[in-house]
Amino acid sequence: MNAVPLRESRVLRWTIAVLGLVLVLSIVQELARPETTDLISAGTAGSTLRRAVPILLAGLGGIWAERAGVVNIGLEGMMILGTWFGAWGALEFGPWWGILIGITGGAAGGLLHAVATVGFGVDHIISGVAINILAPGITRFLSREIFATQSGGGITQSPRVESVGHADVPFLSGGDLFGWSSPDLFDWISNRGWFLVSDLFKVLSGATSNVSWATLLALALVPATVFILWRTPFGLRVRACGEHPVAADSLGVNVYRMKYAAVVISGGLAGFGGAFIAIEQTGIYRESQTQGRGFIGLATVIFGNWRPLGAFLGSILFGFADALQLRDRTAVHALLLLAGVAVGLAALWSLRRRQPAGSIVLLLISALILWWYSVTDSVMGELPPVTPHIATLLVLVFATGRLRMPAADGMRYRKGQE
Repeated sequence: MNAVPLRESRVLRWTIAVLGLVLVLSIVQELARPETTDLISAGTAGSTLRRAVPILLAGLGGIWAERAGVVNIGLEGMMILGTWFGAWGALEFGPWWGILIGITGGAAGGLLHAVATVGFGVDHIISGVAINILAPGITRFLSREIFATQSGGGITQSPRVESVGHADVPFLSGGDLFGWSSPDLFDWISNRGWFLVSDLFKVLSGATSNVSWATLLALALVPATVFILWRTPFGLRVRACGEHPVAADSLGVNVYRMKYAAVVISGGLAGFGGAFIAIEQTGIYRESQTQGRGFIGLATVIFGNWRPLGAFLGSILFGFADALQLRDRTAVHALLLLAGVAVGLAALWSLRRRQPAGSIVLLLISALILWWYSVTDSVMGELPPVTPHIATLLVLVFATGRLRMPAADGMRYRKGQE
């Protein structure tokens, strides 16, 4: 009876949160030299989405594995396999086949992890680290045998590959409709210069313009994961294996089979993320091009409280910081102002919860950041490239209070154990 009102209240809260975030970014940009700062724009929004997709896919993969009780530290290695096999598949059979073959390569890494952890009871961390070490060696060997013999390829890279294609939304972002170029409503409103409204439509324009079909598929996997894990008998069995495998076994659930399936799906999603990097982001396979995104994806699992929507928000945060340091490094300096205000608000919240020691520390940090912003016009050149990682660490520090991992996550399971 209360499901519909509860759903409506959640939608309202999320709408208010999004509008509040856009408002804060608009104010910060106005205060931080709006003529030179690209803090909020269609280009930044589009770049954020593209940079967030591999992180999102790795995060979804981590959720599948950990909801079944298996810690998947090997997401980075599975993404690496996805980049190589995705590029090879795109070269040999086309970009969509490349995506599928990249998923298969990541799933193979997931199967190896499942055999080690579920089948033989190897410690989950050791198995994941082994996959992260093994994957670069495998891809280097394959590159030497295959890519190095092709024009434009080498031992560390592949020849160029084609993307799966992009599209605009008709009438909203000027997409084509049966050969007719439709009006671009979002761009028209964003160019009006209306405070907050134009900024909001800049974000919408960037999120609906020149969007890869692979991006749309990746975004569709968020509600698909929610539905499968929380609305189907299969998902219930997977989550039961992560919460109490002994009880699940007593009810007739094949715990081994569920864990195997979840970890293979986890690897496939990470492989999809790797294939996306090679085919859609860069158009080429290059060695070490994942740049730790598998580990950041694992961080979004924790930040998102082991839920798909939370992982999506975490990936957007990382993608935003990553997009800024690539598009406009002066905007990273503007983020100091935003960070100082955010930490100050966190200090007030901590004081409200009667935690004076923590609030004093946060106030000192806020004052230090705001002082840094006020006495400088730019940041050191070494800071922008690590900004996404710093942002992720800060969010994890402040988001650990209400986290609840699956009860049997990371535990070794053997049939018949008590």
